[in-house]
Amino acid sequence: MKKNIAILATNGFEESELASPKAYLEEQGWNADIVSLKSGTIKSWKDGNWSKEYNVDVVLDQANEVDYDALVIPGGVINPDLLRREEAAVNFVRSFFESKKPVAAICHGPQILVDADVLQGRKVTSFFSIKNDLKNAGAQWEDSEVVVDNGLVTSRNPNDLPAFNKKMVEEIKEGIHERQRV
Repeated sequence: MKKNIAILATNGFEESELASPKAYLEEQGWNADIVSLKSGTIKSWKDGNWSKEYNVDVVLDQANEVDYDALVIPGGVINPDLLRREEAAVNFVRSFFESKKPVAAICHGPQILVDADVLQGRKVTSFFSIKNDLKNAGAQWEDSEVVVDNGLVTSRNPNDLPAFNKKMVEEIKEGIHERQRV
């Protein structure tokens, strides 16, 4: 069954953390839209420098959770910090939890989950430097390659992408997670 997946990103996303999941989702025969704050392109970050630009498929103010089966949030230090400043981005993320749909976030990506107020009592992982932020938001943080908690998939860094991609697809195939919550 064909699925539509939203990948929420803006300038400064870690290139591999968008490119690898997007390619893996498309290998399943699914559609993976890059949703961003503005139209045009967004610029990736790779090895401490700006890298390739990626086309935005849907502008956030025209995106609606009902059009998607799941949400993916890549990391990078800049990307989640810019996204969490935008109420529309935070609300978009929260809407996936309210609809009990799978959400996958890697590296620094889970930072926006703090602002969406969806981490209370949830098991997660992330890049180590934001673990206290996640714990302070009520999450149970662990240092694992990939952590799955009722439709929420998190991983630490680009080295975890193979496990992240596999679990992300597994959770999306399962569909609605009744125990997914805000």
